[in-house]
Amino acid sequence: MQSHDIAHFDLANPPEGFRNDPFPFYASLLANAPVLRQPDGSVLLTRHADLDRIYRDTQRFASDKTEVFAPKFGRDSALYAHHTTSLVFNDPPLHTRVRKIMTAALTPRAIARMEPGLITAVEGLLDQMAGCAQVDLIHDFAAAIPIEIIGNLLDVPHAERGPLRDWSLAILGALEPALSAEALARGNRAVSEFLTYLEDLVARRRAHPGDPETDVLTRLIAGSADGGQLSEPELLHNCIFILNAGHETTTNLIGNTLALLHDHPQARADLLAMPELIAPAIEESLRYLSPNQFGNRETREDIEIGGMQIAAGTNLHLCIGAANRDPEVFDRPAQFDIRRHPNRHLAFAGGPHVCVGLTLARLEGRVAVSRLLARFPEYRLLEGRQSGGRIRFRGYAALPAAL
Repeated sequence: MQSHDIAHFDLANPPEGFRNDPFPFYASLLANAPVLRQPDGSVLLTRHADLDRIYRDTQRFASDKTEVFAPKFGRDSALYAHHTTSLVFNDPPLHTRVRKIMTAALTPRAIARMEPGLITAVEGLLDQMAGCAQVDLIHDFAAAIPIEIIGNLLDVPHAERGPLRDWSLAILGALEPALSAEALARGNRAVSEFLTYLEDLVARRRAHPGDPETDVLTRLIAGSADGGQLSEPELLHNCIFILNAGHETTTNLIGNTLALLHDHPQARADLLAMPELIAPAIEESLRYLSPNQFGNRETREDIEIGGMQIAAGTNLHLCIGAANRDPEVFDRPAQFDIRRHPNRHLAFAGGPHVCVGLTLARLEGRVAVSRLLARFPEYRLLEGRQSGGRIRFRGYAALPAAL
């Protein structure tokens, strides 16, 4: 895309081809307009250094979205109530209280205890696919893993997990830069249905608490000694957040990695020959096809970024997908290199808001990809792969494959 065209790039109304392949546009933004004012007054940022600085500076850049989301969702909507209460779109003191409880439930020891159950779940899915002439690596594999793990974290009965994925997709879909009336209605309906289900689940858990060492819902209900208890809305909405934060992004991580290894035969051959490369391979997938392509912050004060004066209260679009291909930070940024080191990607954001579940997501990615490769080293993707069609999140809706 030419420099004179990129100066008019509008994230809310992106050019043809952007949804399918945003990376040429990202490269042009990085080279010609790394700080770009949008028609609605917000600002689009693509440089790694700018994002890294903003993620670390909570004094001047806020995560709170009470004002930004009001015109998008309407203050009386279910989506507004959810997205302004969940952990990711909040600042202290709520962010501090909720994060402390979640972090205590996701210690390295707790995650290590999850690994045997994760391996069992992955092997079970591989067993189910083994006899099939054709499978969908998203529906039959990648999407099923985080639902199982998060369902276990909240101790959701297996028979009640059916609607979780559709609720999550609808709620997260409402975060797209441009929102249709249909998507808005679908998101509001999903929040309402999810809340109704959680009210019943929480009532059951209060009556019969689980083990707080392994049951995050029991831990959230109990609160923490120094952080106090969550209100009922805070509790319910952050249960929704746990599913949303761990579901689509981890699904995308697994699906994207399998697609990348298929499309880069030498990388797959290297990983088969040297299984110890699985950890850097997952990191490179996170960088190269970041499951979460965008974050947001709001300026708390007047500030200057890249020579542009930006007023307090301005919404900033933080383009993680572009920052993770910034040539100032990454050598050969457009090359998929499973040996890349160092790899200072921002796929999990950074600073105090760095993804609370990043260790678990990495574990899920490593176990899922390595075990599928070990069982089906010659898997082939077939015609008919479908993009997720999102701007904010990058992944596949379908990956037909022969094993």
